[in-house]
Amino acid sequence: MSDASSDPGGRSIWSRPERGARGPAPTHGRDAMVTAGIDLADAGGLAAVSMRAVATALGMAAGSLYRHLSSRDDLVALMVDRCVGEVLSAEGEPALMRPYPEGPGDWRDAVVLLARRQLELYRRHPWLVDATAHPGTPGPNTLAWFDTCLRVLEPVPAPVPAKFEAIAMVTGVVSLFARAEAASGPVHFDHVDPAAYPHLAAAFAAPPVATPRQDLFERTLRGLLTGLLTTDSD
Repeated sequence: MSDASSDPGGRSIWSRPERGARGPAPTHGRDAMVTAGIDLADAGGLAAVSMRAVATALGMAAGSLYRHLSSRDDLVALMVDRCVGEVLSAEGEPALMRPYPEGPGDWRDAVVLLARRQLELYRRHPWLVDATAHPGTPGPNTLAWFDTCLRVLEPVPAPVPAKFEAIAMVTGVVSLFARAEAASGPVHFDHVDPAAYPHLAAAFAAPPVATPRQDLFERTLRGLLTGLLTTDSD
């Protein structure tokens, strides 16, 4: 997301008042607009979210939304940050508590737990994978997420830049698995001549090995964390 969540005065959506000073008080506030935007995105993807669609869902004139938001990017930024707050709750409900709940004692276990919660979040809101792929000004829940990750990694004797790289890579793995799940479907090979691809044919002919998808997720994360943040002596 480009940094279009700033008004002409250079302030981000996070530092602006909830509504402008001019015009009558609208029927619905910013919170209701964010909820409507999330509902639209959950039902039809990020492309279904527009200022007009949100206004229609709330029974408002589209111009009324601009008393609260400068642009659609503002709305999407608020939607993303609201959803990130859901990671705090096992039930998937928004929870704006600080700090995040304590996780397992071992830092690797704690990172895997956070990553599993993040994956569940993307399953509930598949559009988040695309919405978070673009840089923007982070909101309070997003900042709390990074703060928690750094707290979990505090015992690790690695430089701070390496920790930020690890957090980014973990989020990348979560996004990869979320995209793969969303795009999963049957693959047809009826047009393929096995003789032309002997190694592929041998791989498909090998006896199946049960490898639960979630095990692959955890093994990938643990291998990544070990490679990025530990030494032979750890």
